[in-house]
Amino acid sequence: MKTIIQLIFLLLTFPMLVNGQITLEQCQQKARENYPMVKQFDLIEQTRQYNISNANKGYLPQVSVSVKATYQSDVTEIPPILSQMLSQMSGKEVSFPTLSNDQYQAVLEANQLIWDGGVISAQKKITEAGAEIDRKKLDVELFALNERVNQVFFGILLIDEQLKQTEILKSELQTNYKKIESGVQNGIANQTDLDVLNVEQLNVLQRETEMKSTRQAYLTILGALTAQKLDGQTALVKPNLDLSVVNKSGNNRPELSLFDAQYKLYDSQETLLNAGNMPRIGAFFQGGYGKPGLNMFSDGFSPFYIGGIRVSWSLSGFYSQKNNLGKLELGKHAVDVQKETFLFNNQLQSSQQKTEIEKLKAVMANDDEIIELRTRIKKTASAKVENGVLTTTDLVREMNAEDQAKRLKALHEMQLLMVIYNLKNTVNN
Repeated sequence: MKTIIQLIFLLLTFPMLVNGQITLEQCQQKARENYPMVKQFDLIEQTRQYNISNANKGYLPQVSVSVKATYQSDVTEIPPILSQMLSQMSGKEVSFPTLSNDQYQAVLEANQLIWDGGVISAQKKITEAGAEIDRKKLDVELFALNERVNQVFFGILLIDEQLKQTEILKSELQTNYKKIESGVQNGIANQTDLDVLNVEQLNVLQRETEMKSTRQAYLTILGALTAQKLDGQTALVKPNLDLSVVNKSGNNRPELSLFDAQYKLYDSQETLLNAGNMPRIGAFFQGGYGKPGLNMFSDGFSPFYIGGIRVSWSLSGFYSQKNNLGKLELGKHAVDVQKETFLFNNQLQSSQQKTEIEKLKAVMANDDEIIELRTRIKKTASAKVENGVLTTTDLVREMNAEDQAKRLKALHEMQLLMVIYNLKNTVNN
């Protein structure tokens, strides 16, 4: 069934992967499927099945075989005076057999449990609870992959935005380079102005090379996490800016399910503790062959059997039951404290992230205006350079200022997206 689901998922995502595009949700899903620890789910299930099967075997008849040979220093015998009295009374010789000092016995015994006070049932509940805890721990570990994927994914998106802006800057520098080059040819500009633009073009090319190299390194990391071959042509789909998570309530983190599973384990252990102090009822059958058999007056080998009902009740468990129950209650309180601490820290983290979202929204409100002003200043500087009022160095400075404003806007957008997805990750909502 799991294989079928994975195949369906692959078919659904195949068109997008063919086009060289991949979403954040797909990366998170792929990272989870590729993580080596995911194989642990099957091992947990197999272990659970083995333990349940072993517990159920407690209802099967328990068969044992014993063989013994003994030599006794003394045996049971009828006093000789009794034989004499009986002989006198009957007028016939009366004698009783004497048992041998060497005795032999082979016994097959079968015990069938009828009622165990609920011990086996409690053991199966403990097995189920233990397996559930292992699964939830694995869920927590796999959930932590989301944050790692988010960091790499948004890091690549930020570089992509910066590369787009770099292309724009390169185009503007080339346009101005041609203008200055024409001015040099016409004698209204000098070679120094042209060199200033050339240096800036080389600086931009260096930054572009560094960013492409960093992007490829990030893609390599993302490819390793998702078990996909990602290259420079792979495009990451930018998530939509969805602020609805800010107003959502509730928390669905897997840690909460883990705490609940731990609590259930303590309940199951309490059930087993109480069941262990209950009486046990079972049927038994013994069949054997020995010398002597059940008839102690027969000194030869003979078969025998015994059957019946056995009730056993060990009362020693009541001595420590109170202390054991107290220890289980302390364990539950420890889980409550861990859960309370997690919720406290989680709430604190989500509050900080919501504050960060509001701050970035306020900052971004001025980004477009700053860019507009920087663009206007750059255009004015460009016109002044053409008229010989400003130097090319001044123009480059204004171009870099505009470029920096656009880069900051892209950075703020990526920061906002990342904080939003971090908040989603914090509350899993």
